[in-house]
Amino acid sequence: MRRLEGKTALITGGANGIGKAAALSFVREGARVIIADIDKEAAQRVQETAAQIVRDANGEIRGGALAVHCDVTDEASVRSAVETAVAHYGKLDVLYNNAGGSTTRDGTVTEAPVDEFWRAIRLDLFGTFLCCKIALPELIKAGGGIVINTTSIAAIKAFPGHDCYTAAKGGVSALTRSMAVEYAAHKIRVNALAPAVTLSRRKSRIWRSILPATNRASSPGRSSRLTAALR
Repeated sequence: MRRLEGKTALITGGANGIGKAAALSFVREGARVIIADIDKEAAQRVQETAAQIVRDANGEIRGGALAVHCDVTDEASVRSAVETAVAHYGKLDVLYNNAGGSTTRDGTVTEAPVDEFWRAIRLDLFGTFLCCKIALPELIKAGGGIVINTTSIAAIKAFPGHDCYTAAKGGVSALTRSMAVEYAAHKIRVNALAPAVTLSRRKSRIWRSILPATNRASSPGRSSRLTAALR
């Protein structure tokens, strides 16, 4: 029996990078996955890949995937995604808050634009808060479940030059700890993942844009390894 057979998971930011990898892994383990992303076309491509996994697998899999548009900063959009998950699959067992990210406009406190700070807070922190607020009642109805929040290594150790993103992800870490205590009585586990730099398509584009400066500041060996990783 697959580990997630019979479970329904809503994964935000599920169309690319870590979210896409998670969605396909969940499907391989038998879960029914809602791929929620602001880019619905990309989410639909992940849905098609998930369908191929189901068709190619040996034996019966009761899993699958459904792509939905979701802007995690918009209450109506999040509510629609959660309602679609419950209507389509009957319940919700897992909320994976993966949507988020930084931009090249980030910087130190004295240099970063104020609007970049609020962009990071709204997407990374408020988006996580909003998805939890709307999805948690459904996890409670299901008799318990799991919330996974994506924070960052930037929330754990110094990450100079990214103070907007660091503040937002630090807030996600604090929120995770609080929720873990608050919802334990409802049989809901709340944990956070703190990945380092992951060379997704979006992150690769960002690194390519700063690679010349990185090369100048790095040793030749380190620079060549980074260049090779981005190809």
